[in-house]
Amino acid sequence: MAEKRSLSGVEKFAYGIGAVGKDMVYMLSASYVLYYFQDIMGVNAIAMGIILLVARVFDAFNDPIMGVIVAKTKTRWGKFRPWLLIGTITNTVLLILMFSAPPAATAKGLVAYAAVTYIMWGVTYTMMDIPYWSMVPAFTDSGKEREGLSALARSCAGVGSALVTIVTVMAVAALGSKAAANSTDNILKTFDSSNTNFSVYVVERDADGNPTSNTSTVIGNDVVLNVTGIQKVFDGVVDEENGYNGVVSLNGDNTNYSFTYGDTTYVEGDDCDINVAMDSVDSGAVAVAIYVPSDAFNQLMNGEVDLSKMTIDMTSTMEVERLGFKYFSIIIGALFILFIGITCACIKEKSTVDMQTASIGQMFKALIQNDQAMTIVITIVLVNTALYITSNLLIYFFKYDLAGSNWQGNYTLFNTFAGGMQILAMMILFPLLRKAFTTLRIFYICVAAEIVGYIVLLVMALSGVTSVFIFFLPGFLIMSGAGILNVVVTVFLANTVDYGELKNYRRDESVIFSMQTFVVKLASGIAALVASVCLAIFNIQKDSAATLDVAGLQAKVANSGLLESIDANSVIGLRMIMTVGPTIVLVIAFLFFRAKYILTDEKLAEISDELKARK
Repeated sequence: MAEKRSLSGVEKFAYGIGAVGKDMVYMLSASYVLYYFQDIMGVNAIAMGIILLVARVFDAFNDPIMGVIVAKTKTRWGKFRPWLLIGTITNTVLLILMFSAPPAATAKGLVAYAAVTYIMWGVTYTMMDIPYWSMVPAFTDSGKEREGLSALARSCAGVGSALVTIVTVMAVAALGSKAAANSTDNILKTFDSSNTNFSVYVVERDADGNPTSNTSTVIGNDVVLNVTGIQKVFDGVVDEENGYNGVVSLNGDNTNYSFTYGDTTYVEGDDCDINVAMDSVDSGAVAVAIYVPSDAFNQLMNGEVDLSKMTIDMTSTMEVERLGFKYFSIIIGALFILFIGITCACIKEKSTVDMQTASIGQMFKALIQNDQAMTIVITIVLVNTALYITSNLLIYFFKYDLAGSNWQGNYTLFNTFAGGMQILAMMILFPLLRKAFTTLRIFYICVAAEIVGYIVLLVMALSGVTSVFIFFLPGFLIMSGAGILNVVVTVFLANTVDYGELKNYRRDESVIFSMQTFVVKLASGIAALVASVCLAIFNIQKDSAATLDVAGLQAKVANSGLLESIDANSVIGLRMIMTVGPTIVLVIAFLFFRAKYILTDEKLAEISDELKARK
């Protein structure tokens, strides 16, 4: 008889590092694919919501089918590792393709591209995910060892998710800025003074480079501007959300300019500054503020140059986010292959391992015949939908509502805090609460904490709070509650197994737990559809006012200061959907669970006694 061997540290590390890699990939897709296609590529929000939901429903059939395929696989390398490696490589390819959408594609073409790449990404992810979690019995022996390894992998998966949540936005900005500087795909447009929608405002700079009060309209409609007004609108505008109400605002930080009048050419950054705003990337309607030294200003004012020959050449690096996501997905994909490669190289499968897989029929049969399992599954869908609605819209809240040139930094800082609170709540806060309360009472406390957190978040947003640190308070309540609920609902799901055995004379443990992954995916699909509807109804995306005519553009240049890139109604709509929407869903979850769940500690003790007596 072979001696049982405990897992080595290398094997535990190898399995855990694989979880880090696969959840980095999953979180990149789950959290940013809607934002990428809708806000950056301009795909219709409703179309994206439908695609995301359909893909999740498709997983209901894809998961068990893949389970059967893996179970019937026989190779010299085992049944799990070949699919794990194949799935990882193909999923990486699809991930990179998904975040490399062709910018020149038509609107319909982009919808088709998004649908094909995202659904195929989901198929290949399942191809890797099913064998990853199913292979535990292939290299472990005791139940305790398996439970410990599964817990380790879940923790490592949380680390992978947290890493991507924290670094994505800043990494995309850094990678995209470098790539855009050398990109041939940038927006390239030349404006000249023959265009009647071309308005130029020139501001004199003193010897120190500071703007003076000497300002003149040299081309275009005679819109009265003073230097303060120009400075307020143009100077320091780095991102489009701080410009006009939806128009594209560009400056030296994201665009290379040169302008020529007469025989003189000035290049941005030499001895002048140029700020440009246009009503859309394809429109000729443009307003320009040029800051020039005194001699150039005097030449213009004295009529020493032919203004009819003035031209401005512009090469925009507005492609920063598009290119940033492309190169970031390549880095994450490479790490994914490396980490899973370590798993496959260090884990040795047993030659004979039976893998139990549940069919769609078995899943629904188990739920229909076990009302308590059905209650928990529906509750899981509701509580996760509430959280995912907020997580899908959070980036829009920071970018378009709080805005500011440092919105990426604030978004990253908040995610770092929120992700940390979620992990700490699971590891530390839940055990502390468990000493004082039952799991049932903890469930109610956490749902209540999340509801209070959403109410506080709404009040803060409506009150005009802009400090990211103040938002840590509702972030703590929401994310701590969500983290503990992840643990509590898993405990509840385990409780329904004993209940089902008592009621139906069979133990559907594997079938019931196989539903957990699917219902979480379903919740993410529902939440994505809700978020997409919100984005579409309230027109929340960059360039949302792209139809603004030149008169409106010039009026905004002359009369308004730093405005949001989405209008007031859109701001209010975004705030309501990301706070009131989840609150309503959580209230429904609370009432439904309270009415249907009967497995108290006392009831579970009775069930345990009856099962023992039956045996």
